[in-house]
Amino acid sequence: MTKLSVNINKIATLRNSRGGNVPNVMQVAKDVQHFGAHGVTIHPRPDERHIRYQDARDLKPIVYTEFNIEGNPVQKFIDLVLEVKPTQVTLVPDADDALTSNAGWDTIKNKSFLIEVIQEFKRNDIRTSIFVDPVLSMIEGAKITGTDRIELYTEAFAHQYSLGNKSGIQPYIEAAVLSNQLEMGVNAGHDLSLDNIQFFKENIPNLLEVSIGHALICESLYLGIENVVNMYLHKLK
Repeated sequence: MTKLSVNINKIATLRNSRGGNVPNVMQVAKDVQHFGAHGVTIHPRPDERHIRYQDARDLKPIVYTEFNIEGNPVQKFIDLVLEVKPTQVTLVPDADDALTSNAGWDTIKNKSFLIEVIQEFKRNDIRTSIFVDPVLSMIEGAKITGTDRIELYTEAFAHQYSLGNKSGIQPYIEAAVLSNQLEMGVNAGHDLSLDNIQFFKENIPNLLEVSIGHALICESLYLGIENVVNMYLHKLK
């Protein structure tokens, strides 16, 4: 079964919009695990507009499944990850002012930097994953960095699928096949939803994990978070 990691950034966004501690990020992290999710994902940004750096510290003893911290490996982020020591760190090349992640790494141009950062995390027994577009040269470049996994950036697939163009899955299949051949694990995330997740999972060989936040939280407003978590789990079997 492909594992489901729930990104709880949107819960923190809602909390921060009013101040105080409602909704409670820690309680939501406990609940999604209780409902069956295999992990919790957070993506702290330098301005802490949703998940705060202190949230990462506070979540460490609460997340008993897999804890995945995503972000751009600036020094402040690197220091946080080395302090918290999550199960997995996912490196994302987003700018400080990016509304959301919008591109994968150029693993060739950034080879030396990625090698250095990944080595530091692996010395501390933290599994590494890097966010990449489904471009075969970028997958090959990822292998050189020494990363344990890649995370396929799935916005393009989700957009094409919404238009009825199921052929948009093909670059992702090819990227996953190559990654498997190169002995890197395959994760995926961005704009995956209840509408497209089963088709994606059924077509991507050896898909280990998906990280889903925005769609899952939006769907939960109508259907309830326990129901939605279990609907994803059913589709990922």
